[in-house]
Order: sequence, then structure tokens, then C-alpha cells
Amino acid sequence: MKKLYFIPLLFLLLFTLNVTAQEVKQQSKIQESAIEGLSLYPNPVTNGRVYIATKNDAEKEIQIFDVLGKKVFQSQLNTKELNISSLSPGVYIIKIREEESTATRKLIIR
Repeated sequence: MKKLYFIPLLFLLLFTLNVTAQEVKQQSKIQESAIEGLSLYPNPVTNGRVYIATKNDAEKEIQIFDVLGKKVFQSQLNTKELNISSLSPGVYIIKIREEESTATRKLIIR
């Protein structure tokens, strides 16, 4: 009879540990804050320049990835204008980091 009580107790213990681990992962994602007042224009880009404006207008780290996840462009930006004329037409993911905040957007170049 002792074995029958031990199995459900073990199952309950394992289930409780799994739920706790999932809650910790979700909390770390929530702590990332979005960039306040972010504006990315024009999108789609036609002239090789994109403008990135935020409420703080602080220095930004820009990373651009292709649809396969390969980093194709990286730059530090002090102004609003970003020259991306070196990139060929297509769909990209742009990651913008300003101070402790980050934002990710889809960027289309024609």
C-alpha cells in the first residue's frame, strides 16, 4: 500500500516544479520594456534611408536581420536618419535598442 501513495505524490511534485519554471520564464520576458514614442518611417523604404525617432532621442544601436535570422547590418545611430542603401530589396527585421529598452519591427525595402 505504501507504493500507491508514493506515485501520486511524486507526480504532484514534478508537476509543481514544471509550473514554477514556466512562470519564471514568462516574468523575464515581461521585464523588457518597449521604446517610448518609437516611430519608424517610411516603411516600405524606397530611397535607401529610414528615419527612426523616439521620445528620448538618445543614441540607438541598430541591428537588421534577414528573414533567415542572419545579421546583415549593424550601426550606432545618433541622428534620426539611417542610411541602408547597401541592403538589397526584401523583407528584414530591424531591432532597435535605446538605453535599456528594445523594439523589433518588420522593415520592407523596395
